[in-house]
Amino acid sequence: MTATPTHCPYCALQCGMYLVERNGAVQVEARQFPTNKGGLCRKGWTSAELLAHPDRLTVPLLRTQKDAPLQQVSWPHALDFLVKRLQHIQQEYGPESAGVFGGGGLTNESAYLLGKFARVALRTPHIDYNGRYCMSSAAAAANRAFGLDRGMPFPVADIAEAEVVLLAGGNPAAAMPPIMQYFEQQKARGGTLIVCDPRRTATAAMATLHLQPVPGTDMALAYGILHIASRENLLDHAFIRERTSGFEELRAQIAAFWPERSERITGVPAAQIQQAARMLGHAERAILLTARGVEQQSKGVDNALAFINVALALGHAGKTGSGWGCITGQGNGQGGREHGQKADQLPGYRSLANPKHRAEVAAVWGIDPDALPGPGLSAQELLEGIGEEGGIKALLVIGSNPAVSAASAGVVQKRLEQLNLLAVADFFLSETAQKADVVLPVAQWAEMEGTMTNLEGRVIRRRRALPPPPGIPADAALIAELAERMGFRAQFPKDAEAVFEELCRASAGGLADYAGLSWKRIEREEGVFWPCPAPSHPGTPRLFLDRFAHPDGRAKFHAVRYRPAAEEPCSLYPLYLTTGRIMAQYQSGVQTRRVRTLHDMAPEAFVELHPQLAQQHGIPEGGQVRVSTRRGTIEVKARITTDIRPDTLFIPFHFAGKGCANLLTNSALDPISKMPEFKVCAARIEAVLTPAGQN
Repeated sequence: MTATPTHCPYCALQCGMYLVERNGAVQVEARQFPTNKGGLCRKGWTSAELLAHPDRLTVPLLRTQKDAPLQQVSWPHALDFLVKRLQHIQQEYGPESAGVFGGGGLTNESAYLLGKFARVALRTPHIDYNGRYCMSSAAAAANRAFGLDRGMPFPVADIAEAEVVLLAGGNPAAAMPPIMQYFEQQKARGGTLIVCDPRRTATAAMATLHLQPVPGTDMALAYGILHIASRENLLDHAFIRERTSGFEELRAQIAAFWPERSERITGVPAAQIQQAARMLGHAERAILLTARGVEQQSKGVDNALAFINVALALGHAGKTGSGWGCITGQGNGQGGREHGQKADQLPGYRSLANPKHRAEVAAVWGIDPDALPGPGLSAQELLEGIGEEGGIKALLVIGSNPAVSAASAGVVQKRLEQLNLLAVADFFLSETAQKADVVLPVAQWAEMEGTMTNLEGRVIRRRRALPPPPGIPADAALIAELAERMGFRAQFPKDAEAVFEELCRASAGGLADYAGLSWKRIEREEGVFWPCPAPSHPGTPRLFLDRFAHPDGRAKFHAVRYRPAAEEPCSLYPLYLTTGRIMAQYQSGVQTRRVRTLHDMAPEAFVELHPQLAQQHGIPEGGQVRVSTRRGTIEVKARITTDIRPDTLFIPFHFAGKGCANLLTNSALDPISKMPEFKVCAARIEAVLTPAGQN
């Protein structure tokens, strides 16, 4: 019996596990890996059940005309059809008529090759991925403040060492439960945990101090904390003077957020804001973490910068046991954008707009730098531009389900139906694949080799435990096959290890430098932190200890201005709607909704609302309700709880059909990150009456 060491296919913690074959079935066993230390959540323990699921796609599917059903075809037929249609569309409408939409769950090898495929084989600038909906606001903020984006610039274990941890807009107790051991250790050592969330989540319930702001007011809360810290002389003036720039410009902004004004904006009592400021200000070591609640807004970059400003002003950066970090959601949300899936980035975190960066990558790819397309459309812009003049006509989707996961999903679903060609590569028939003209089955996580980069910037090895069904390729092999059929055989290796070696060469000298890595080294050292520019380099578990990544070595304050959400409540839509994760489901639910145990735990969508609101609308516990926004209406069951603000509704986003939360969400974009405003919009709720007039 062989135990294969690998990693969970779900969130960015990338918990280590063993896969063991017993009696013809693959089972999960615990593994002592540095991040999870043997712990797994329910999703991880049940992850192997999908490997032999009856819904598994095993043959290509083709739709010969728009109203016809998908039918099974041979691989040569499907690939010939796809390539010929792509080439025909590009000949008629130009290279930019084709787009590529990737996924934050793809391995580094697949993400790298997909970016190369878009820019070299298709010659299109239009490639983005669902990671745009995950870390893009935090990434943009980190680049501006520190000169470098790595979700957590320190190991996750540092959480346990901090005197104070502030977590804004995240619920890791539901999203990645094994990480909670570090929060528990931090509290057990006498540490303080501050959680900022409109809901009293499982994470907030263990906090020393729970701040419950109005959705969309996070920046005002951060500035309120900073105002009090400045007024009470809690700022680290030596750190500000020696290691930062721009504080004087920020001073005028924070002066306007005295406690009473911050309370009026956020709904958080001034005394609690003062308490948080003192906790952070008196600590020697503190960590500030933000997550999607803060970042998935049309001002998500500014929100993240506001919390970074707090960390810098208090001297909680650039030293062990302190810092600002982002809790990444998707399994390879970090690595997925480092190496080419993001519309404006080349491998190694190079910029498509930088001629030097273009030349460095073009040299590895053996092409003229001028042949590289420029930056393309972001994810939401790409999807909503379908059907418009000059918009995308053909779209290849790999490892994503935008029909459910995109903001304003109803609009996106209609746009997908307007494509001349939609091709989807997946291992289940997702809601997006159901709309496709071509569906190509691919290997699952345990059936392929590769690497991932977790939320700390630790590059880890994913190992194959069993072969895929006959004829089913891994993502990278499929991409290479498509490139070969388009005349680019020599440029696209099919072997995943060869792809990784090329990725390392392409990243050399970039901010995300993998040049010193190899599969063998990653396995031997149980992961290596980037940047790692040479085989002799130890890797970089903690960034910024000596200097920040800007040319002058200093971190930068940003005097961002507070502004309200793109859509505020009104007489027609008097409530705030926010969305988020629950423990039993993951992303758009294509995988987890097929696991019996997880389905039984959370079989359908629901809406959380406060008892006052329920009484006002005559809504009983479990009653059917209708939730509406300016974009659409869904029907779900009510869960009544005092754990949510009376002016706020919460709906998990993992479900399709009538319970699809993103039919309601607002696609207003952050002007910098192009992040849609998933986390706040105006809504109303009403009871759905039965024919007898009873709910």
